Amino acid sequence: MINWATASDLDRVEEHRRSTEWVAHLWRSPEAKLLKLDDQSRFTTNAGGSKLRLVKPFVEYDPQRHRLLGLLDDAPIFAVEALTEGDVHDFREVAHQLTDNERDVAATAAAMINWHRSEPHCPRCGRATQVINGGFARFCPVCEQEHFPRTDPAVIVAIRDPDDRLLLGGNSKWGNRISVFAGFVEAGESLEQAVHREMAEEVDVQLTDVSYFGSQPWPMPRSLMLGFSARAIGAEISIDGEEIGYADWFTRDELTAKLEAGEIALPGRSSIASRMVQAWRDDELP
Repeated sequence: MINWATASDLDRVEEHRRSTEWVAHLWRSPEAKLLKLDDQSRFTTNAGGSKLRLVKPFVEYDPQRHRLLGLLDDAPIFAVEALTEGDVHDFREVAHQLTDNERDVAATAAAMINWHRSEPHCPRCGRATQVINGGFARFCPVCEQEHFPRTDPAVIVAIRDPDDRLLLGGNSKWGNRISVFAGFVEAGESLEQAVHREMAEEVDVQLTDVSYFGSQPWPMPRSLMLGFSARAIGAEISIDGEEIGYADWFTRDELTAKLEAGEIALPGRSSIASRMVQAWRDDELP
């Protein structure tokens, strides 16, 4: 089971990375490793996708292309968007197979590569910005402002009714896949306010007993998923039939039977949604 609750072994060396010379020295280290990502932020792996394929840097260090992710067991880890060969996978596909350390590297690399690709210009004046801080910031030479990677917070909520049934549903484009419900946090609201608003909008459910579950980076392209559990005041639900095409309450036995019959499918094991559903099935939701 994926666990994001413990400290990461990936040392992001914030106190040193502003020195281009220091980062370049790490690039030339015999222990340095490089993860290549393609133009869809998929990273190179072994044939089965269970291990990242890290290579030795072999070209001159380019501060505008090479991103220092951090130190892992004192080995410098870099990422670059480049032509890839062999097997490539995105975070969603293989994160559950990776080790904790490789998962941290993959999530950070995908998020950084996504950001640099999508926001190469200053949001204030439109001028092309320069990469600084080993890849963790960009600088506008006109505005003289530093810009940092953006993270979009989203709440994801496991809702139980008074009979302890779990509310699951999904977009009509998902086929038979169902999940717990999620939505982005809007400007000016707390996480808990976003939980209440999103669940009212998506399934017209009023909540009580909102409790924090855990979080997970989701670099598709730059989200942070913040998990909550909650109790529905009643069991009535209403959906719009467009964004949400299906929703219903499930007992544990009903969910198991429909899964075994192939009538429904659950989120992939890399997701926090999968963890939340499993926690409910194990009677371990807060």
